[in-house]
Amino acid sequence: MILSRTLPAATLALALLLPAAARPEVPEILAVEAFRTGMGWRIDVTLEHPDAGWDHFADAWEVLDDAGNRLGFRELMHPHVEEQPFTRSLYNVMLPDGLRRIHVRARCSQDGWNDETFAIDLEP
Repeated sequence: MILSRTLPAATLALALLLPAAARPEVPEILAVEAFRTGMGWRIDVTLEHPDAGWDHFADAWEVLDDAGNRLGFRELMHPHVEEQPFTRSLYNVMLPDGLRRIHVRARCSQDGWNDETFAIDLEP
């Protein structure tokens, strides 16, 4: 179940003031799904980014808890110029017992981490 996207107020205010050409092209997370698989979890993330080749592409995403602690990391090994949006999975993510929500954020090889996170509640 998709719950929310969070964007810090200062980031939103700055984004509205910048001309469109000056804004960083950080990856946008379109969907996140989490499935229990044995002892761990499989996390599927669908994202979109204007990949331009090896010098500018969505190159990673990470799974965080509410406190911002990293629970999983998925490196994306190549640009997806002709495949947008795209979905990639991370397997065997070990989440702490009792964890009810995860957050995912994505990174661009040129512009760094997106401040916006995508949060979902986990099914028990």
